[in-house]
Amino acid sequence: MNYWDIFVNGYRGYAGYLWHEITHPAWNNYFYWLILVSAFFFGIELLAPWRRDQPKFRKDFWLDFFYMFFNFFLFSLIIYNAASEVVVNFFNQIIKGISGFDLQANNPMRLWPMWAILLVGFVVRDFVQWWVHRLLHSSHRLWEFHKVHHSVEQMGFAAHLRYHWMETVVYRSIEYIPLALLGIGLYDFFIIHIFTLAIGHYNHSNITVPGRVTGGILGGLIGIVIAIGAFDVNLLTEPTLMTRLLTIAGATLVGALALGPIMKKLFNSPEMHIWHHSYELPESHPNGINFGISLAIWDYIFGTAHVPHNGRDIQLGFPGVEEFPEDFVHQNLHGFGKKA
Repeated sequence: MNYWDIFVNGYRGYAGYLWHEITHPAWNNYFYWLILVSAFFFGIELLAPWRRDQPKFRKDFWLDFFYMFFNFFLFSLIIYNAASEVVVNFFNQIIKGISGFDLQANNPMRLWPMWAILLVGFVVRDFVQWWVHRLLHSSHRLWEFHKVHHSVEQMGFAAHLRYHWMETVVYRSIEYIPLALLGIGLYDFFIIHIFTLAIGHYNHSNITVPGRVTGGILGGLIGIVIAIGAFDVNLLTEPTLMTRLLTIAGATLVGALALGPIMKKLFNSPEMHIWHHSYELPESHPNGINFGISLAIWDYIFGTAHVPHNGRDIQLGFPGVEEFPEDFVHQNLHGFGKKA
C-alpha cells in the first residue's frame, strides 16, 4: 500500500470512527468521556471554586468550549489522523530498511501485560510532551502559536483545551512516533489519553484539592483495577464482593497516607500550573516555568519547578495579551506572517 492510500484510508477510518462515537454511546467512547470529564470538573468548580470572585462562566468560557471539540475531534477529522498513519509507516520503513527489523510487527512490548504497556506509554508520552512544551516556550516561532493557550486570563477546566491547531501538529508529530513504534495501539492510547485528559482538566480547573485527597483517588483507582482484574492485573484469585470492596478501600487508604504527601511533587496540580500561566515570570526563568503536563517530577528534576506561594489570585497571561486576538479565527491565524 502506498502512502497516499494510507492517508486516504486513515481519513475515511477516522471519519467513520467519529460518527460512530457520536451515535453509539459506550464506556469506551471518547466523545462522551470528554463530555463526562468536562462536566465533572465544571461541577466541582461550581460547588467549590478556588477563586470565589471569578464568574461561574468565566471570560471566554464558550470560546474554550468550542476549542474542546475542534482540537480533539474536528482537526483530527480534517487531517491529523490520516497524516499520522503516513508518518508512522514512513519511520517504520526507515528502521526496517536500515536494520531489517520491523519494529511495529515484532515489538517485544506486545508480550508485556497491559498494565506495563500503559505505564510505559504514559511515562514516555509525558516525558516527550514535557520537552515539546518547553520547546514551545523557548522557540520564538513556536511561542507565537503557544500564545493562544496563554491568552487565558481567567482559569477554568476548559482552558486546558484552548490551543493553536499548530500545537497538535508539533505535539503529535513528535510524541506519536515513539509511542507507535513502541507498539502502543489505539486502545492503549485511548486509555492513556482519557487519564491524561482528566489530569489536564484538573490542572486548569478553578479548584484546590489537598494531596491526601488526590492520593486517595489515585489509590482507589489502583484498587479498582486490582479488584476487577483489569489490564492483566491478576493479584486476586476468584475474589468475593467483600474482598473486592476491602481491596478498594485499603488501596484508597494507602494512597491517601503514602502518596498524599508527595502527590503535588509527583503530579501536576492547579496550585502548580497556575504559575505556568503567570503574567510575570521570574528573572531566572524568562522562558517559562512548570512545564509539566501530567507529571510534575520533570520540573523538579530539571530545575524548572517554581511555586513561591499560593498563586490563587495572580495575574494570568503575558505582556501584550491585552492586544491579542479574542476570537477563534484570528487566534488560529496568529503565528503566521512577518509579525511572528
